Amino acid sequence: MNSPRSFLASIYSCIRSVQGQSLSMTALKEKTLYPLIDSVKAAAANATIKDAQLCMMGALDPAKVKGKIVVCLRGINARVAKGEAVKQAGGAGMVLANDASTGNEIIADAHVLPATHIKYSDGQILYSYLNSTKNPTGFITKPATVLGTKPAPFMAAFSSQGPNTITPEILKPDITAPGVSVIAAWTRSNSPTDLEFDKRRVAFNSDSGTSMSCPHVSGVVGLLRTLYPDWSPAAIKSAIMTTATEMDNKGELILNASSLPSSPFGYGAGHISPARAMNPGLVYDLGDADYLDFLCALKYNSTVMAMFNGAPYTCPGEAPRAVTDLNYPSITAVNVTAAGATARRRVKNVGRPGTYRSFVIEPAGVAVSVNPPVLEFGAKGEEKGFEVQFQVKNAALAKNYSFGALVWTNGRQFVRSPLVVHALA
Repeated sequence: MNSPRSFLASIYSCIRSVQGQSLSMTALKEKTLYPLIDSVKAAAANATIKDAQLCMMGALDPAKVKGKIVVCLRGINARVAKGEAVKQAGGAGMVLANDASTGNEIIADAHVLPATHIKYSDGQILYSYLNSTKNPTGFITKPATVLGTKPAPFMAAFSSQGPNTITPEILKPDITAPGVSVIAAWTRSNSPTDLEFDKRRVAFNSDSGTSMSCPHVSGVVGLLRTLYPDWSPAAIKSAIMTTATEMDNKGELILNASSLPSSPFGYGAGHISPARAMNPGLVYDLGDADYLDFLCALKYNSTVMAMFNGAPYTCPGEAPRAVTDLNYPSITAVNVTAAGATARRRVKNVGRPGTYRSFVIEPAGVAVSVNPPVLEFGAKGEEKGFEVQFQVKNAALAKNYSFGALVWTNGRQFVRSPLVVHALA
């Protein structure tokens, strides 16, 4: 997920200016327009059109590229490797344009020549200009850091997506955190791109992916562990998930890379909020028996159960647990029929004594009731159970999953769990 900081590098042409992102270490000569060329029109004699479009190494003709800004399409080969192909062919700079699948997700890379990365819609405009102009020209500005960009956060195109294909009753992903163009310390034993041709060495680098979002979450886990050393891993996870936000810095629902509303299948419980996670009010806790009973509900045999438990384990007989009943901070009901479905949960008070009332945002086509609707906590550490009942009212609206939320609030804290329902048509 991106953060509200950008490293802007614009491409100027005779039609308009387009903002992209880059961490290029070199810049073009100022107040000079350079010839622009579509990489397809710069194909080497022995190269395929596709390889030239993607700016594969050796696919560009130096005679056509020299001194020009080359427009390359994102995909297949590494983004910075495309710039190296342009550089080796004698190009002056590169514009990296997204394809439809990567949409608005643009990344600040440490390019090896003046370059900028632009979103799909801007790329379409630029390609149109190249195809309709006899001698297209342009200029790439030097990158500059800009704070407070909007909308942020939004989901990266490379981010994993639900539903959970193994156990659909458990919502995945759980949470999202900053993971696009994140500045971090970097080992000097590797180049900033990790590409073989790149001999540069830097102390800090901009990187993207799970390798960046994971440390954000791990850091919050460490802070919570320091504040509450007696909390279980499940309680910490619950605090992070139930205090996350679904809103961006424009006060709107988090978008995906195509500027369309995302969903819990994109961001899970939402974007992590460290300050709110320190004071969640209630947590969904889990112990060893909860996990073992969950495996029982998944029909693991006694041999496997003994391996997990370190000793034989007897699954509940008279009142077996359902997979949906794992005390998880999100609630997912799949293959719900007209008869409805029920999920059972319990919450532990980790704050002051008080009264929490339930508030439900119903998934489309589904009626939701919570019993009891009010929970009274007389002491810290006290646990209360409740049931969430789902009744399908319009299967057509819920057959491809619909989303809502359950919020427990005492007026100060808001303990929010995503509700995900899949109805049988």
